Amino acid sequence: MIACSRRAPAVSLMALALAGVLLLPRLLTAGDTAGAVPARRDRCPVCGMFVAKYPKWVARVVFRDGSQFFYDGAKDLFKHLFDIARYTPGRSANDVEQVSVTDYYEVELIDARAAFYVIGSDVLGPMGHELLPTRDEAAAREFARDHRGTAILRFVDVTPDVVQALDRRR
Repeated sequence: MIACSRRAPAVSLMALALAGVLLLPRLLTAGDTAGAVPARRDRCPVCGMFVAKYPKWVARVVFRDGSQFFYDGAKDLFKHLFDIARYTPGRSANDVEQVSVTDYYEVELIDARAAFYVIGSDVLGPMGHELLPTRDEAAAREFARDHRGTAILRFVDVTPDVVQALDRRR
């Protein structure tokens, strides 16, 4: 037999509030990836390639006004970030809200600022030698070992010189 009490509505409200707190991060995360798939017409602002052809390599920048740009690899994403005014006139680094890259193993967008990047590997992207993003250091080490990567970098370690060296590599 279930006993009724006057406290039941309070308990229900607390349960509802708890459910909301638990679900809110999931809803916010879902919003972060909304529109994260490039349309057929989306072109990389750096090289002009149609990005949707390369779903395993997609990178993305979202600006504070909600506009977004897709790239056919992390290398072109970094080129844009290093010279925002050139590729998106009228914008600056302060306008960037979110930066994402595709994790090599999971093939899903992850926060580019938290990713680990392998360089010097034998895996080529759509634009040649690439920065290969992974979600964590263990995956980066595994990738580097399996594909002869020469270094693992964090977001802040990727410089214009690193990117230019990838373009010069044959």
